Amino acid sequence: MNNNKLAIITVVYENYTVLDDFLASLRNQTNKNYYLYCIDVSIHRYTINLKGIPAETVYAENKGYSHGVNIGLKKAIANNFEHFCIMNNDVYFKEDFTKNALDTILKYPSSIIAGKIYYAPTFEYHKDRYKKSDSGKVIWYAGGYIDQDHALTPHIGVDEIDHGQFDSFKEIEFVNGALMVYDKSVIDKVGFWNESYFLYFEDADFCVRAKRAGVKIYYDPKTIIWHKNAQSTGGSGSQIHQEYQRINRLRFGLKYAPLRTKLHLIKNYLLESITSLRGTQ
Repeated sequence: MNNNKLAIITVVYENYTVLDDFLASLRNQTNKNYYLYCIDVSIHRYTINLKGIPAETVYAENKGYSHGVNIGLKKAIANNFEHFCIMNNDVYFKEDFTKNALDTILKYPSSIIAGKIYYAPTFEYHKDRYKKSDSGKVIWYAGGYIDQDHALTPHIGVDEIDHGQFDSFKEIEFVNGALMVYDKSVIDKVGFWNESYFLYFEDADFCVRAKRAGVKIYYDPKTIIWHKNAQSTGGSGSQIHQEYQRINRLRFGLKYAPLRTKLHLIKNYLLESITSLRGTQ
């Protein structure tokens, strides 16, 4: 049994250059009680150097982020893992990451744990706002909530410089899929990720389902990563980033939002689609 080992699941799509920092972080962990499932859904594949890491690469067809995550979860469960960490690979972290993640999920079983996420230096959305000394201290996520009236998932603390104002462990509503830790009992209650979301809002859907199933969601400021934001989709604000955000916000809103919000989302989506179509003519 792998009762106290952490199965780390990451989905790779084409952008192999971001993996070096991610894999180096794993090699440097003080707690080696983890195993990496690297789900590679790339079309143009390269061999991933997993030397020094307890890991395996699993090749799969690209049917979306949720599909890749689910492949990793099912593989880990088949190998008797009971604790899971889903995370992006355009991230890096300090040597105590796996220790802190395991400590927290063992202390708060049957829950979903989020961590503190900083922008990686030079990947801040508002680069001109900050001093050089602020680099690596700008918050991308310090907890989150679900705004049902607008079908959005705002991040707490986003773009703020960290002065310790987000150092309290607390219950929240929304965990960003860039870093999510939970155990098998959550899967037993909630199920796997919804594969109808190809990219974006799959994490929000999972959190809503979890809350409805009575699962607690927590923010743990001691579990920390640095994020090279949206590198799998060409960077924040790219065309593919915007398009998947738009369609899956609509999908999420039609499932969970109030009627007036659903009508507003449909109207906006149709207008934006017409504008986009005219722009290509």
